[in-house]
Amino acid sequence: MTQSERKDIRNIAVIAHVDHGKTTLVDAMLRQSGLIRANAEIQDRVLDSGDLERERGITILAKNTAIQYGNTRINILDTPGHHDFGGEVERTLVMADGVLLLVDAAEGPLPQTRFVLEKALELGLSAIVAINKIDRKDAQPQQTLEEVYDLFIDLGATDEGIDFPVLFTNGRAGVAHLELNDDSNDLRPLFDTILKHVPAPEDRTDSPLRLHVNNLGWDEYVGRLIIGRVHDGALEQGQNVFVHGADGVPKPGKIMRLYGFSGLQREEIDHAACGDIIAIAGIEHVFIGDTVSAAKETPALPRIHVDEPTLAMNFRVNTSPFAGQEGRYVTSRNIRDRLDRESKANVAIRVEETDSPDIFRVIGRGELQLGVFVETMRREGFELMLSRPEVVTRRDGEKLFEPQERLLVDCPQEMIGVVSELLGPRKGRLLEMNPTGDRAKLVYQIPTRGLIGFNGEFMTETRGLGVMHTHFDGWIPWQGPIAARRTGAIVADRVGRATPYALFHLQPRGTLFVDPNTQVYEGMVVGEHARDNDIDVNICREKKLTNHRAAGKDDAVVIAPPRKMTLEQSIEFIADDELIEVTPSTIRLRKRILPSNQRPRSVAARNRAEEKALTAI
Repeated sequence: MTQSERKDIRNIAVIAHVDHGKTTLVDAMLRQSGLIRANAEIQDRVLDSGDLERERGITILAKNTAIQYGNTRINILDTPGHHDFGGEVERTLVMADGVLLLVDAAEGPLPQTRFVLEKALELGLSAIVAINKIDRKDAQPQQTLEEVYDLFIDLGATDEGIDFPVLFTNGRAGVAHLELNDDSNDLRPLFDTILKHVPAPEDRTDSPLRLHVNNLGWDEYVGRLIIGRVHDGALEQGQNVFVHGADGVPKPGKIMRLYGFSGLQREEIDHAACGDIIAIAGIEHVFIGDTVSAAKETPALPRIHVDEPTLAMNFRVNTSPFAGQEGRYVTSRNIRDRLDRESKANVAIRVEETDSPDIFRVIGRGELQLGVFVETMRREGFELMLSRPEVVTRRDGEKLFEPQERLLVDCPQEMIGVVSELLGPRKGRLLEMNPTGDRAKLVYQIPTRGLIGFNGEFMTETRGLGVMHTHFDGWIPWQGPIAARRTGAIVADRVGRATPYALFHLQPRGTLFVDPNTQVYEGMVVGEHARDNDIDVNICREKKLTNHRAAGKDDAVVIAPPRKMTLEQSIEFIADDELIEVTPSTIRLRKRILPSNQRPRSVAARNRAEEKALTAI
């Protein structure tokens, strides 16, 4: 017996590498669906509603919207493109029946393109391919399409999977073409292709209710929102339900409000059925991956599985001399509660206790993901300290394994030698080299450890002309020691304020991080030494005033602007014996051990311990 379908719904996820135009295309889809007036003044990338998303120009959190095209409602799921936020992609794809894969017509498939497509194929989702940004001067749509076919074959797609429909799009202009030279001037070819090739959800309305919790939201009036897809059955406002959590024990709850999605708004509805993507208010104790059912005995849906996180950082209570002066939430209890909330709402982050009640080990996908999380915390008023990132390792019998990344570098051809010199000591292994015009694409395999702190050095050595993308590429045997930062630190040796006189005379020693009159303390890192050793300096030194040296004689000192370290730059910069002090208004670097007379003995002891550990490995 053939299962009937809900022909009035389509659920599609938009997936792509970062900056290939997903959110811009969704903007055009919303406008042309009539849900946003043509003359309405709205910001670009309207779904990137978070402050950090708009500042950085990337999608961080997956979001959903819906449009009406004829008699069909198309639920659109917008996903992040950066590999650090891959957990958002994996849990969002569970709600979709098909994917719209965007590929930049000039850049072609990149590492995250492979990742998101691989996840879609694993779930058996049908794909529509859109070669986007065809208006670029360097666009090569036909060559890009050939590369997409090669990618599908490489990922083991079936014959049906490779027979995907292709569109050529310009998301900014809101145009889609079935053929490159046709006369289309809107997105109707895209909407028609979605209706034709994305399967309608099966109509299992008569089955027992099962709703998968794929996302959590918050509303100022009704509190926590559950966002998910109704996989089986139907539900309505006021209905009593049960929540099947990770412990397997059903917990009772009640649906107080029920919402559907239309454009940028939530609309209150009375009931929803199989295939709908909805939001529920009224159930507090629920987490991502849970199943909502109408009866205790209804079996739960499989929990959402995501790839294991590979990078860890220690989050600590701030113990610097300036602790508690700028933050609202500074205690270990505040930090623990915030980390617990994040781990329950973000399936790609894990939090582990350590031997110290004031230190928490946070494991995530990458430096950007952890950096964005910390930036969110500091904007919420938290004050804490961070350690240098370290990779998560696995042990199989006597062998130790570490994560590996596939690194794609796009740089001018004359800089190939520079990039090779940078990656050699970091255990990078060249797999491919593809010259295109005056640039070249290099593909490497490199231990994740080798990429910690690499981006800043890469951008400096390529003078900002290089572009790099990474993608998790499995586990490899431990590759031995990898060279870390090649420069030392300039460290303040006392409490006080930095003086122009001291800064002027320290400039030849390296690059400074602080302005005149910045408050410093003993053990605070105030600059990068030009050599490979640390130096302790008196950055508060003032000029001695005598009859021969008047106060105003050296007023015209010239001080170079300091390098203002962002959070991501700080995470890349610090060494193992250093920490980042993060407050709502300041980011400082410091030594783990502040007194200078205790630090040399500590470094020597740590070096001996590292040598012993490497020998054991």
